[in-house]
Amino acid sequence: MPKDHDTRAAKLYRMVTPDHTCPYGLKSKDLLERQGYDVEDHPLETREQTDAFMEEHQVETTPQTFIDGERIGGYDDLRIHFDLDKPKEEQSDTSYQPVIAIFAVAALMAIGLSWYSFENIFTLRAFEWFISISMCFLAVQKLQDIESFSTMFLNYDLLAQRWVPYGKVYPFGEAFAGIAMTAGALLWLAAPVAIIIGGIGAISVIKAVYIDKRELKCACVGGSSNVPLGFISLTENLMMLGMGGWMLARML
Repeated sequence: MPKDHDTRAAKLYRMVTPDHTCPYGLKSKDLLERQGYDVEDHPLETREQTDAFMEEHQVETTPQTFIDGERIGGYDDLRIHFDLDKPKEEQSDTSYQPVIAIFAVAALMAIGLSWYSFENIFTLRAFEWFISISMCFLAVQKLQDIESFSTMFLNYDLLAQRWVPYGKVYPFGEAFAGIAMTAGALLWLAAPVAIIIGGIGAISVIKAVYIDKRELKCACVGGSSNVPLGFISLTENLMMLGMGGWMLARML
């Protein structure tokens, strides 16, 4: 709920030029309307208008929102004003959102495949697909910026610290194992790959976090991750290790 309950009108100044419509201006307008405000919209249609507005109000960015004569600020400030976000100094750098998204979508895809194949969502194959699809998604996150991932990976992986190129090999191994296990093909190769990289990864995380007590960022969802190294990364590696062992056992 807005903090000023008596006023339901807001003025919004946002950049709208032939070459650029500020996305944060659109988001601010939408947020105000969803909060029940009548928005007095003031598009800044030229660079000159925008610069003059910023100079007049001594601000460095647009959009800017005013409620009851008080300048609230940009989109992030507006979210804080409506108690949708905490102030920046109170916000945590840690975010599990990428991990939640990956595992949730992987689970739904596995359920969908199971229903399509067996008309039943509670199948062993659905659980196998969940793990293998999760591996694929996690590999994609790493492959988006493999240089950044490999640098973060060097902070804790024991094999990468001894053989630096392994940091760039790892995502390809994870992707290959995940794809092969999803397809049920080349398991004679995919299973050992999953066991090796999962086993080394699990040992590395246990040593770094639970023995050495180091506070590091997890490279499991890429080099720009804000996920702390620990349970999530250990889970990823144990999933690969367990899946590789299970697939190998099935072949015997």
